[in-house]
Amino acid sequence: MTFKKWTHPLITGTLILTLTGLLSRFIGFFYRVFLSNVFGAEGMGIYQLISPVLALSFSLTVSGIQTAISKYVASETSTRDYKSSFRTLWTGFLLAMLLSAVCATVIYLYADQIAVTFLLEERTAPLLRIIALSIPMASVHSCINGYFYGIRKAAIPAFSQLAEQICRVGSVYLIYFVCQRHGLTPTISFAVVGLVIGESASMIVSVVAILARARHVFPAGEYRQTPSANRTFRLPQGRVGAYKNRRAVSPSFSSIIAIYRRITGQLLQLAVPLSANRLILNLLQSVEAIYIPNRLMAYGLSNADALSVYGVLTGMSLPLILFPSAVTNSISVLLLPVVSEADASGNQAAVRRAILTSIRSCLLLGFFCTAMFLLFGRLAGRLLYGSELAGSFILTLSFLCPFMYIASMLNSILNGIGKTVQTFLFSVFSLLLRLLFVFFAIPRFGIQGYLWGMLASQMLQTLLCTISALHISRKAHATCHS
Repeated sequence: MTFKKWTHPLITGTLILTLTGLLSRFIGFFYRVFLSNVFGAEGMGIYQLISPVLALSFSLTVSGIQTAISKYVASETSTRDYKSSFRTLWTGFLLAMLLSAVCATVIYLYADQIAVTFLLEERTAPLLRIIALSIPMASVHSCINGYFYGIRKAAIPAFSQLAEQICRVGSVYLIYFVCQRHGLTPTISFAVVGLVIGESASMIVSVVAILARARHVFPAGEYRQTPSANRTFRLPQGRVGAYKNRRAVSPSFSSIIAIYRRITGQLLQLAVPLSANRLILNLLQSVEAIYIPNRLMAYGLSNADALSVYGVLTGMSLPLILFPSAVTNSISVLLLPVVSEADASGNQAAVRRAILTSIRSCLLLGFFCTAMFLLFGRLAGRLLYGSELAGSFILTLSFLCPFMYIASMLNSILNGIGKTVQTFLFSVFSLLLRLLFVFFAIPRFGIQGYLWGMLASQMLQTLLCTISALHISRKAHATCHS
């Protein structure tokens, strides 16, 4: 492979995201071991219960906007229209901040009601008030990360992710040792405080990076020699329809407002359906997460035992199973703009190569990870967590790996070529199948019924994604040879 191929943005970006992702997960993995030892399985269960609220807030505030920013910035920078890309970022940022401020206020003011009626656990109320503070910070760095993904500079999102993890873990360790030194008993709230500190660190890194980028795109004194009355303003190419190819015009407040109104409309046109899809999926996932302890109690466990089993599954076993997905997640993030650009330019051969290569590589990685977890999963549960139950879960969950990695990669490819409705429906079908196991299998078979449901739903989603992707691959092959 030549040096030029190794410096391709997709390869270098994947390497950066993968290395930082693995390091971040490595830190986070042992951080969870630390949390489980300090707060126990029940504390981990309570901590994991706030995840649905975080996921829903991300869906409502910035998930669709981040993807829209990435897509439009990618198309604008491909024509070297860097100033329009900043207008896109600024517009998306304002939209996300407005939504995040509203969402954070609602969660903070109604934490007690959300804890009792939605999460079915009143002890999560103080945790919700703390995480509400992190929502605007998450929106800031998500928008900025979307911009850098669009211009294929993955180092900044990767570094902000690493900074978030280091500061979150470091702050919780520091708080714990201070409590120990003064004879205080740490609570799980300290872990949530660390989450807020980590988000603030990630936001700071992202803001510094985008300010440095702005100084590069808008150098100081660029228009210094031009009197303000004679300055010209060129409308962004490819973004203002009727104004395309017109000559430079003098800027006016009304023309600038018209441009930003059009950018807002384009962002919302893509972001709203994406956010709605993500919101529906996260609602289904939230119902799943919240009702697992509830259905375990229907099986016969006490509230404390149900939360403990839930904490072992989601806070100990699953993170280990998901550890290798840092590789596939990194490629998936960067594949979307690349495949989107290839599809838009009619390069169907590149789309076909992406599909077939993804399936082969994910199968290889998945089978390897399954074999490793089958051989060492029970030992890992005992050594890392001192839990035979965690080891048993790891053995069962190991069969998820090939299906999970393939579905993740093919989802990104299908989204990149505009098949967002298909991927949404595939996810909904798989989640509904898993919910059937939650409500009907857990009360009869316990947590083992849920593990069977996870495997069945992941197999269904992978099958649907593979059928759709192979159909597109065959069409692309026929187009290339016609």
